[in-house]
Parts: sequence; structure tokens; C-alpha cells
Amino acid sequence: MIRQKFYRGNLTFKDKIIGIDYLLLFSVLLLGIISIFAMYSSEQGKFGYYTASHLYRFCAFFLVFIAISFFNPQFWHKSSYLFYIVVLGLLLAVDQFGIAASGSKRWINLFFINLQPSELMKVALIIFLSRYYSKISIEQVTSLKKLMIPFFALLIPVFLIASQPDLGTALLVAISGLFVIWLTGFKIKYFLYSFLFFISLMPVAISLLKPYQKARILTFINPERDPLGAGYQIIQSKIAVGSGGIFGKGFLQGSQSYLDYLPEKHTDFIFTLFSEEFGFVGCVFLLFIYALIIYRIILIGSNSRNNFSKLYCYGFAAAFFSYVAVNMSMVLGLLPIVGAPLPIMSYGGSSMLSIMIGLGITMSCKIYQQDGVE
Repeated sequence: MIRQKFYRGNLTFKDKIIGIDYLLLFSVLLLGIISIFAMYSSEQGKFGYYTASHLYRFCAFFLVFIAISFFNPQFWHKSSYLFYIVVLGLLLAVDQFGIAASGSKRWINLFFINLQPSELMKVALIIFLSRYYSKISIEQVTSLKKLMIPFFALLIPVFLIASQPDLGTALLVAISGLFVIWLTGFKIKYFLYSFLFFISLMPVAISLLKPYQKARILTFINPERDPLGAGYQIIQSKIAVGSGGIFGKGFLQGSQSYLDYLPEKHTDFIFTLFSEEFGFVGCVFLLFIYALIIYRIILIGSNSRNNFSKLYCYGFAAAFFSYVAVNMSMVLGLLPIVGAPLPIMSYGGSSMLSIMIGLGITMSCKIYQQDGVE
């Protein structure tokens, strides 16, 4: 990897319109439309608060996605450190000025939205590390001196998010950062050593968990140990997914959802609701849309002519995949319930805003993909 600088391409507005990845744009729009119908179903066929709020947010943030697409990646390259510092500042402010809900303090009231800074950190960390490593040669990647800054840039937000407490988001932020570091050419053996080291610390980490967090781990191992308490969500989720069969019960026909057996069906468990109504075929179609989005992000990174855009697109694609994989694994009982939203589908303004900003930066890398080096 060599040190690179951007030069500004002289693109007209017409050039920018032509440069848009319309397949990615259409995939995001289609996913948003599906999410609105799923939210409508979660409210039992009523255009209630969650459906209306989700619709308005998607429309607003989709416009944000389009607007950000026209920014030259040079802007994100130059402002990456500032963006990271601002989001980190918001994370620190949560402790003093944050809004508490369900035993956690994760949000800041900005009047028009209750912002969850940890969601923005998912993108901010990728941008920060992409710029940092775009200036470092591959020979220096494993240098202890060069590892100090990314190590603390990753560790500090993960610690702050975990202390809110929000282990699910902390885990996803850590995965996002580690993916970028790995993509720089970091030797796999160092990851293995680190993995073994953290495994050895697991007993200490478990002893520091709160009672409800320990209960989630025990529930993951054996949901039937408390079927009406900690295991209720995952048991009902599995029943709903299984009852969908091949073709599903049909739109607005999900019995688990309509009889209120399925809790949190508009947020983390939206995939369960969708699975019950549209079955295996519907799930495959939804997975295809997610796979198409990830593929287009990777393709944009491959065609970019500067390291920053490549690292960012590859890192965001890997992070996006982890968001989808963790949520779906969680509702299927393959992972403990950690509170990870399904991108765009789940209800939540901060999560959707973060994803749309990330996709907007990706699209800008596509529009300006011929920008090279000086």
C-alpha cells in the first residue's frame, strides 16, 4: 500500500447522475419499501406510530443518501478524523446528557431525533481507519508504533458503548474496525493470537457481566430453562420462523405477530415477522437483496483508484454483512440476543441514518471512482 492523494475530477452534474450505481440505488429503495410494509404488518395492518415514523425517516434519510452521494470522497478523506472526534464526543456526552430507557442510557435528544451516537460510530470508525491506513505502506501495518493509534481508536468507543450498556452495538463496532485492520494486510496469525488471548480472559469478562447479560448467555445455551421469562423471545421467534414454511402464511396473516406472542417485532425481530408471513421463499428474496447490496459495495471498492475508497468500501461491505448476519443469527437462535437491528428493515432512526450515510459515502466512491492519485 502506498501513500496516495486525491485529485479532484471535473465532473458536471450530468456526469454525476450518469455515475450513480442505479442497481445499488434500486436495491436500497426496494429494501426500504419492503421494510415499510413489514412495519405496517407489525402494527397489525394499521398505519400507526411506528409505520408512519419509519416511512418518514426512510424518505428523509434516503434523500440524505442521495445528497451525500454527490460529495467527493476527498471531503470524507479530509474530514474523517474530525467526524470520528465529533461522534466520540457525542458518545462521551451520552453519560452526562443522555436519555435512559429500558435500563440503558444510549440516546441524546436533538429535538427532531433521539440520536444514538453508537450507531454513527459504526461508520465513523471505518472512515477513520480507512484514512489512517491509506497513508501507511503494507510493511508498516504490523509495526507496534503504527498499531497504537488504531488500537485506541477502536478500544475507546467499544468501551464507552459497552458501558452504556450496549454489548450488541459494541460488538458490531469492534467487528467493523477489525475488518478494516485485517483488510490492510495485517497478518492473520496476530488475529489468532489475540483471539486466544481474549478467550483466556472470558471467565473474567463473564464475571463482570450484569445479571440480565448472563441470563442471555444461559438462555442461548438452553432457551427452555426459562420458557416464560428470558427464553420467551427466542422460543417464540423460532416458532414464528418455522410456522412460515416454504411460502409463508401471507401478508398480514402471521399468527405469532397478530396474537402478540412475538415481542419487539418492529425492531430486532422484524426478520421473524417477515419469515412467518413470506416463508422460506420470501427470506431467500430478502437475502438476495442484501447480498446484491453487499456485492455492489465490494464492486465499487474494486473499481476505485485510491486506497481510501477501496478500504472504506471493503470495510463497510464487511460491516454491513456482519449487521445482517448477527441479526438473523440472533433471531434464529444461533447467537445470543444482543440487540442488533437489521439494516433498514428494523425500526430505529439512528441505525437507518448510519446505514444511509455509509451507503452515501459508498455511492460517492462510485461517482468519483476514476479519481486517482497525484
